[in-house]
Amino acid sequence: MPAPPSPFSGSRQLVRVLAADWNSTQATLQRFVKNSTNAKWQAVGDAIPVTLGRGGLAWGLGLHPAPVHDGATKREGDGCAPAGVFALTALFGTAGPESQLAQSAGLPYRCATGDLKCVDDPGSRHYNQIIDQTEIADIDWASCEDMLRPDTRYAIGAVVGHNPEHRPGAGSCIFLHVWQDATTPTAGCTAAAQADMTAVCTWLDAAARPLLAQLPQAEYTRYRKAWGLP
Repeated sequence: MPAPPSPFSGSRQLVRVLAADWNSTQATLQRFVKNSTNAKWQAVGDAIPVTLGRGGLAWGLGLHPAPVHDGATKREGDGCAPAGVFALTALFGTAGPESQLAQSAGLPYRCATGDLKCVDDPGSRHYNQIIDQTEIADIDWASCEDMLRPDTRYAIGAVVGHNPEHRPGAGSCIFLHVWQDATTPTAGCTAAAQADMTAVCTWLDAAARPLLAQLPQAEYTRYRKAWGLP
């Protein structure tokens, strides 16, 4: 049988996050670009440090084939950042709709308000979706993420297309966002210093089909050739 197509087919922007192993709560992020679909990946800027989930990494649901070997599977509340390949679908932040960020964003941008929530209740029909609760007639969730926070962690960020079919309990509300600090892990997202995260988010361009490849080093080595990784 022919090999399955690379999940990177058609992408010209890649955010690669490499961790030492499945239990790592810290990793390195490097951006890559292609000038054309068939070109080689070229590094953009310097690699930056990031923090991962307090549980390390676990296989998520994304564009990659289902894993058949090492690594746990991500579940709601496990504290793991998802491993695999995922679309980067949208931006969010505290900058207003008339800001330079909102006007020049290469991905759809949502301004955080007190009513903007990401639903993490598996029992809700809005699970794993960012919702303006003023547009919902019947709020059916018992828990959610406030997209407007009192700290800077959601000052700017990108939505990771993990669990795109919104399977209940498979994990929700996965973002690239600003870290608390360089040593504090997240609840399951990937976080960096605000200046670094701003550089990443403002670089993303929907026309280039930006993707996140987030893997432990051993899995990256295993899939590098088959997936055409840099």
